Amino acid sequence: MIFPKIRVLRSHGRQAIPDLDAVELTSEFRGRPELTEPADAESRTALDEAAALCPTGALAAAPFALDLGRCLFCGECARRAPQSIRFTNDYRLGSPTREGLVLRPGDRRVEFDRKEVRPEICRCFGRTLKLREVSAGGDASVEMELGATGNVNFDLGRHGISFTASPRHADGVVVSGPVTRNMAEALDICYDAVAEPKILVACGTDACSGGLFAESRAVDRSFFERHRVDLWLPGTPTHPMVFIDGVRTLLGLKTRQ
Repeated sequence: MIFPKIRVLRSHGRQAIPDLDAVELTSEFRGRPELTEPADAESRTALDEAAALCPTGALAAAPFALDLGRCLFCGECARRAPQSIRFTNDYRLGSPTREGLVLRPGDRRVEFDRKEVRPEICRCFGRTLKLREVSAGGDASVEMELGATGNVNFDLGRHGISFTASPRHADGVVVSGPVTRNMAEALDICYDAVAEPKILVACGTDACSGGLFAESRAVDRSFFERHRVDLWLPGTPTHPMVFIDGVRTLLGLKTRQ
């Protein structure tokens, strides 16, 4: 009975990615943007038009900057002002500070300032980390990508990092969604149920800034005013490799190149 199953497994071959630190995503993936100052009046006009188009105000033309925490990665700005904005396939987007998500001309990576990482994080969670994910009004896109981190190809659990169903069993909370008023109390209850020390991760553009819903009366983001976020992860939705790279860098399991 077991031999047919063995033959099927052998036919599938190796499905897990051997080295998650050496992953290169397809060129079609919109990751870290590169910004170039406009060289002429035509490019400046195109940039102004792109900034006016941005639905979340992530793009500013003067001074030129792009806030990944508000960016929807729709790519419209790059189509309107290709001389000034180009999206790369770099998924290393996480930052321990909200300010670290703001890119300016000449930036060739999202800096990860290790001085902003609390020392107890590496000391307590460097070998294993259990997280409770809370969808605080999300649309299920980020949630699906977080679930994909446990798929056979990524297999994040090999590094001792996984999700748990109960905050009592968790070392931290991953928040997705803009945090609606209906979820604000539930999020507080879940966060308070996690024992200290604990990690807080804001995953996705909605969690980082509110995204398209930032000005909605149905949103209550006071949670982020009361609690320090240890890791900000942009994306709409956040790609599994953005999450994996960000968490492993936060835990000191890798160094961002």
